[in-house]
Amino acid sequence: MTAIARPCSVANLDPANDNVPYEPAFDVRDLVSVEEVMEREELGPNGGVLWAMEEVQANFELEQRLSDCEETVVLDPPGQPELMQHHTALPRILHRLEKLGYRIVVVQLLDSVVLTRPSLYLSSLLLCVRGMLHLPYPIVNVLTKMDNLATLGGADLPFNLDFYTEVQDLDRLLPALALEQSSSGADTEASRRWERLNAALIELVSDFGLVGFETLAVEDRQSMAGLLQAIDRASGYVFLGARATDESGRTVEDEASVWAQAMSEQWGGKMDVRDVQERWIDRKEEGDELERKQWEDEARLAGALPEQSAAKVVRKHAEERGAEFVEEGDDLVEEQRRWGELRAKGRGEDESGGPKVVRKG
Repeated sequence: MTAIARPCSVANLDPANDNVPYEPAFDVRDLVSVEEVMEREELGPNGGVLWAMEEVQANFELEQRLSDCEETVVLDPPGQPELMQHHTALPRILHRLEKLGYRIVVVQLLDSVVLTRPSLYLSSLLLCVRGMLHLPYPIVNVLTKMDNLATLGGADLPFNLDFYTEVQDLDRLLPALALEQSSSGADTEASRRWERLNAALIELVSDFGLVGFETLAVEDRQSMAGLLQAIDRASGYVFLGARATDESGRTVEDEASVWAQAMSEQWGGKMDVRDVQERWIDRKEEGDELERKQWEDEARLAGALPEQSAAKVVRKHAEERGAEFVEEGDDLVEEQRRWGELRAKGRGEDESGGPKVVRKG
């Protein structure tokens, strides 16, 4: 948002976060910290966070703090899954925001390493289903750290990436789950029980039918922009001022316009998952090298790196490909130099490149 000059405020809603890597618009640690709660109430880390969130929900002057924020506010809450699954503090805080007129979108982040084991993926699906039932707001589920997936076993996934992001035909996951279970050394009867449980869980997720995933490589601009557009679509921000046209080209000013825009293929809210797989899994090294060169070009244009002559760039490219290239002393280069000198003389310049002065008698 900062890069595209879109005003936003970021606030720390995590009472255990003592290393905030940004300048928060407000910080709940001004009211309560987990260390104090743990010492006073004799609680562990998780219990301390939940107790502190209840304190935030009851006593934090949220309305007053938000009055100094931008129109878009990013809240950074604790990562404990209990808050997304069954605890009531976070839903009540978000409900207060909703009463103030804010449109709420919950962004639920899951490390993409869960794709490397079928059982981890299935348990993550259950967490997403429970979170979507517990928080009555649009939820964008995101598989993060896609740029690290290939090095953590993602290169050997039994399915293409779109199988995991679109959450369709989950029955195909059952053989992979059975294979993983058999490698644990369980007896035949225990394996059959696990298979029945897995089948029931997959049926539950499939019947719910609303789970899907966006992908994110946080340092990749296209990936981040795609996620931001998906969030804007969930909140309705993307449709502000959106208007469809009828058959004669006239602008339509009703709800059908927003629906037409939402269903349009041109809304641009999602990177094609096949491109994500090619970039971060199948051809990651090639993509990294191409991106490095693009960064160098951008840095050079911005003046951060010295300029290279066109001849040096061509020569370097030829060397990388193992091709022949024209040396400085070759006839073609010499002819190019002479042609440049002739052009300079034709423009009335001397050998130094400056204008030639001619005195009249």
